[in-house]
Amino acid sequence: MEVSIGLIFGALLVFVLITAVGIYAGRKIRSATDFSVGKGMGTTVVAGSLVGTLVGGASTVGTAQLAFTNGLSAWWYTLGGGIGLFAMALFFASPLRNNGSMTMPGILTKEYGKRVATVAAVLMSVGTFISIMSQMISGVALITSVVPVCAVAAAAVTAVLMIFYVLFGGVWGAGLVGRVKTLLLYGLTILCAAVVLHLGGFETLLQLPKEQYFDLFSRGIVVDGGAGLSLLFGVMTTQAYFLPVISAKDLRTSRTGAILGGVLTVAIGMAGVLVGLFMRVHMPQTPSAMVLPVFVLTYLPDLAAGLILATVLVTLVGTGAGLSLGISTMLTMDIYVPLLHPGASGKEQLRFSRSVLLLILLLAAVLATGEAGSVILQWSFLSMGLRGAVAFVPVCFALFRPGSLPGKAAVAAMILAPVTCLFSFYFVKGIDPLFPGMAVSVLICIIGTAIKRSPFRSNR
Repeated sequence: MEVSIGLIFGALLVFVLITAVGIYAGRKIRSATDFSVGKGMGTTVVAGSLVGTLVGGASTVGTAQLAFTNGLSAWWYTLGGGIGLFAMALFFASPLRNNGSMTMPGILTKEYGKRVATVAAVLMSVGTFISIMSQMISGVALITSVVPVCAVAAAAVTAVLMIFYVLFGGVWGAGLVGRVKTLLLYGLTILCAAVVLHLGGFETLLQLPKEQYFDLFSRGIVVDGGAGLSLLFGVMTTQAYFLPVISAKDLRTSRTGAILGGVLTVAIGMAGVLVGLFMRVHMPQTPSAMVLPVFVLTYLPDLAAGLILATVLVTLVGTGAGLSLGISTMLTMDIYVPLLHPGASGKEQLRFSRSVLLLILLLAAVLATGEAGSVILQWSFLSMGLRGAVAFVPVCFALFRPGSLPGKAAVAAMILAPVTCLFSFYFVKGIDPLFPGMAVSVLICIIGTAIKRSPFRSNR
C-alpha cells in the first residue's frame, strides 16, 4: 500500500509520546530492585502496567483474527484475563503482598525449598516465552501489512522496540507507559467500534451464521471454557502480573488497580470481536492475521489509521517487553543470585537482568519468523495454560494451606502437569490442554497431602 503523510504523522505522534514517557520512567531506576520490582505505584500505574502487559497483540490483532474465523468465542482471551485480574484483586493480592517474595518462584521457595524455585522459574519462563512469541507474530503481521518488508525485518523491528520499551525503564517504564498507552488504546478502540456500527451496525453482522459467530462456546464448552480458564489461572501465576500487585504502595491500591485493569481488559476484547465480524461480512478474503490492520487502513482516515496502528504496535511491544521482564526477573532472583552468583551486587544483578531480557527477545524474534503457526490466540491460550498448570495449585497450597503439601509432590506436579498439557496440545483434539494438565497437578497434590497426613508415615 502507499504510505501517506497522514499515516506517518499519526504514527510519529504516538511514538514521540511513548518515548517521552519512557525517558521519564527511566529516571526512576536507581537499582536492580527498582528495575525489576519498583515500589510505591499508584492505582493508575498498577492498572496501566497490568493492562499494558495483558492487552497486547493477542488481545487486539489476535482477537480480531479469531473473531473473523470463529466469532464471539474470540472474546475469551480478554474475558478470561479480566476475570483473572478480578480474582487476583479479591483473593490473591493480600497473601501475595504478605508473603514478601519478589517473584512467584520465590513464594514456592519459602514453602517447598530452593530446588522448587529452579524448576518453577525454568518452566514458567518457557510458558511465558510462548506468549512473547505470539506478540512477535502479531508484530510481524502488523508491520508487513503496512510496509513492504520481509518477516525477518519485521520481527527484528518488533524485537528492537521491545528492548527499548523496557530496557531502560523496567517495571516503572512498563507501568507509566502502560498508563499512557491504555488511554490511547481505549480512545482509538472506541473509534473502531463506532466505525463498525456506523457502516453497518449489528443488523449487518447478524447476517453471519449465529451458531458459529454469536456463541461464546462455538468451538465447544470444553475448548472455549478451557481457554477462559487458561487465562484465569495463567494471569494469577505469571510474574508480569504479580509484579504490579506487590509494587503498589498499599493493599487497597493493589486491589483497586487490578479491578480497574480487569474492567478495561474485558472491554477491549469486544471491540476486536466487532472488527473481526465486520471484516468477515465485508472483506471475507482477507488473510486472518491481517484483519485488524486491513480494517484500519481501509475504513479510517489516514491520521486516525496512523494513530491506531502505532498504538497497537506499541501495545503488543509493551506486552512482549513486560513478559520478558517477568522472565528476566525470575531468572535473576531465583537462579542467578542464589545459585550462580550469591554475592552479586545490585549493578551485577541489573546487568544480568538486562542481558537476559535482550537474549529472550532476540530468540523470540528468530522463532517467530519460522513455522511457529498462524493462529495468534492459539499460542497465547497454550502459554497461559502452561503457566497455570506449572504453578497454580502449588502456589495456592503455599499461600492458603502452608505446610500441608510436601516439596517432592510440588516438584512432581510442576513437572508432570505442563508435560501433560503439551502432550494434549499436540495429540488430543477437542479438549483444551489445560484440563488434563490441571487434573494431573490436582491429583498429585491431593496424593501428596494425603501421604503427609498419613498416620503410618508419621509413625515411621
